[in-house]
Amino acid sequence: MIVYLDVIWALNLLFDSLLLYLTAIFLKRKIRLWRLLVGGFIGSLIILLSFTPLNVYSSHPISKLICSIMMVLIAFGYKRITFFLKALMTLYVSTFLIGGALLGAHYFIQYNPMLTTKILMSSVKGFGDPISWLFVLIGFPIAWHFSRKNVESMEMTKIQFEQIVCVKLNIEGENMIFKGLVDSGNQLYDPLSKLPVMFVSIKNQLEAIPESIKKLAADPDPLISEIQDFPDEWQNRLRIVPCRVVGKEHQLIVAIQPDLILIEQNGTQYLCEKGLVSFTLQQLSADDAFECIVHPKMLTGPKQQVGSVKVS
Repeated sequence: MIVYLDVIWALNLLFDSLLLYLTAIFLKRKIRLWRLLVGGFIGSLIILLSFTPLNVYSSHPISKLICSIMMVLIAFGYKRITFFLKALMTLYVSTFLIGGALLGAHYFIQYNPMLTTKILMSSVKGFGDPISWLFVLIGFPIAWHFSRKNVESMEMTKIQFEQIVCVKLNIEGENMIFKGLVDSGNQLYDPLSKLPVMFVSIKNQLEAIPESIKKLAADPDPLISEIQDFPDEWQNRLRIVPCRVVGKEHQLIVAIQPDLILIEQNGTQYLCEKGLVSFTLQQLSADDAFECIVHPKMLTGPKQQVGSVKVS
C-alpha cells in the first residue's frame, strides 16, 4: 500500500489550523495568521512522528495533551491560567464537535450491512463489555460538565462581545481610538455638570498618547491637591469627580472633557456631545478584550452615519 505522507501531513496542517481558527471564532479572539499556521504545524507533527521510531511516544495521550497545549500557547499566547484553560477546552470542544459531525455524517450516508450484522450480533449477547459501560458512566458526566461550562463561557463571551464598541476621542487635535465595553454598572456622573464619566486605560497605547495625559494617568494626586499646575489649554477641561470603589467610600478622580466622543456600535455611530473621560494606567481587562468602560448614557446621543463625522 502506498502512503502519501506529504498529503496526509498537509491535510492535518490545514485541519489543525482550521480548528484553531474555529476556536478563535468561538472565543471572539483576534488571531494572527502566522500564529495560527505555526500552531497547526505543531499539531501536525504527530503525523510525521507516527512514521518514525518515536511513534510509541507520539501516540501516547500525554504526548497529544502536550501537543495541544503548545498549539494553544502559540496561537493565543498566555495571559493568565483561566485565559489559557478556556482556549484549551474550547479547542477540544471544537475538535470533538467537528469530529463527531464528520463521523455522524459518514455513517448517515453510508450503509454497511456487514457492520449492521456485527452490531446486532453483539447486542444479542447482552449489555456489551462492562469496562466500556463503566467508562461511559464515568466519562459522560465529566464530558457533560465540561461541555456545559464551555458553552456557558462562550455565551458569556458572546454577550460581552456584543457590548464591545469602538470609541474615538479627540482632545486638542489629538485623535485616540479604543475598544470599549458598555457597562450598565458604570453610573458615575460629575455631580456639578451631571456629565457621564468614561474610564479609559492607556496602558497599551502609551506611544500614541500625549505626554500631558500620561502624567495625568500616572499620578493625578498632585493635580488634585493643587501642588502641580497643568497646561493652560487644559484648565477648562479638567474636572475633579468624587466616586466610590470597593474598599473606599470616598475617592477623587480627575476627568477631562474631550472635544469629541464618538462611539460606534454595530455599524451605528453615536455622538456624545457632552461627556468626561478619566484616564488610567491600570489594565481594565485581564485578557485585553476592552480598553475603556463606557457609560451607557453616552450611547443615547444623536446617531450618525459611519464616516459622516470626522475625528479631527
